[in-house]
Amino acid sequence: MSLKAYFYVWALLLTALGVGLYFLPMGGTIYHIYVLMAYIFCVLIYLIVFYHKIVKPMHTIGNGMELLREQDFSSRLSPVGQYEADRIVNVFNRMMDQLKQERIRLREQNMFLDLLIKASPMGVVILDLSDYVSQLNPMAVKMLDLPEDQVVGRHLEEVRCPLAHELSLIKPYQTSVVRLNDANIYKCTRSSFVDCGFPHPFFLIERMTDELMRAERKAYEKVIRMISHEVNNTTAGITSTLDTVTQALSDESGMEDICEVMRVCIERCYSMSRFITRFADVVKIPEPNLVERNLNEVVINCVRFMEGMCEEQGITLHWAYDAEVRKVNLDESLFEQVLVNILKNAVESIVSRHQAGDGTPGEIWVRTQAPTEVEVADNGAGISPETESKLFSPFFSTKPNGQGIGLVFIREVLTRHKCTFSLRTYEDGLTRFRIRF
Repeated sequence: MSLKAYFYVWALLLTALGVGLYFLPMGGTIYHIYVLMAYIFCVLIYLIVFYHKIVKPMHTIGNGMELLREQDFSSRLSPVGQYEADRIVNVFNRMMDQLKQERIRLREQNMFLDLLIKASPMGVVILDLSDYVSQLNPMAVKMLDLPEDQVVGRHLEEVRCPLAHELSLIKPYQTSVVRLNDANIYKCTRSSFVDCGFPHPFFLIERMTDELMRAERKAYEKVIRMISHEVNNTTAGITSTLDTVTQALSDESGMEDICEVMRVCIERCYSMSRFITRFADVVKIPEPNLVERNLNEVVINCVRFMEGMCEEQGITLHWAYDAEVRKVNLDESLFEQVLVNILKNAVESIVSRHQAGDGTPGEIWVRTQAPTEVEVADNGAGISPETESKLFSPFFSTKPNGQGIGLVFIREVLTRHKCTFSLRTYEDGLTRFRIRF
């Protein structure tokens, strides 16, 4: 029976009770009293039935509202045997099934996206509405080279990392190619996604170092080979001709000045040939023959080799080693050449500072640190922020007579050793070249 029918019956019973009481004789017999009591008893029984049919279903529906409030989508309501209430119970149960399925789907989707972000080869940095870093994936942690707790909860400009600083300069919905002082090149994109009606900014960081270095290497190898071929062929012919003419004129009197000019020209041709050969040597870097070596021993050999040059320039060379440094796989010959180039650059930087009129005593610090790190620091002229991003570019040099191949050689050798490295001047004024296996 429907709720409306129960209500009509209840209203009819109450009306009949009222009419009965109104027309009950004042001096009614005991029979009339018994009839009235029986009628009232029936009304009470109906009232109990009415409670079970009306109030109890409403209480059940109220419990369902509490389940919704608590977001307990696993519970269900049982039918109460009342048509209207059971219709509400059925609708409620279907709604709970749909909400549960939707929650499961969203959880699966979020878990899938979370796993995808964590496994992505691209760095992902997500900001909150106040531009604080709220989340970053493992690849982003590796690219920033900082523990996650030193990045999350901070503005990017507060993070002490060159890549974070470059990210903070990118405007919304823009893409920028960033070249850092560790020879790494990144393609950084700032975009946003909408969550709960609000845009959340995020960064995608793609490491392009290997691809660009391969393309860069292929380009300059082709140029160097072509120039080397043309210059060497030309200078060989010129020097041969000049040598023949010099020999012919040397027997003639009064030709000493001309012969001297010829010899200068020949020496200049040889000098140009050696100049081109140094470029060609970068192209011909052999693949490293990796052998397990003690890193401290390799570094101390280079330090002893460079002590003489430092003493000649009045530079103090400090050395410190960490006994906990592990053995590493390296090509000793190539790696020693790298360290020698780094130390020579440090010496030249200090000399250039002295030439600029700064009489501060020159000092170089070489140290190793566990597990497998080497650092060379100097108090030379330093590197400007504008120069940092160009340091490892082919043919770029800040020296007046530099060829721009020294750091390219270092980059190539360290990359083939799978080392991470960086070169920059820090706030304390020291320029540090850090190498980590």
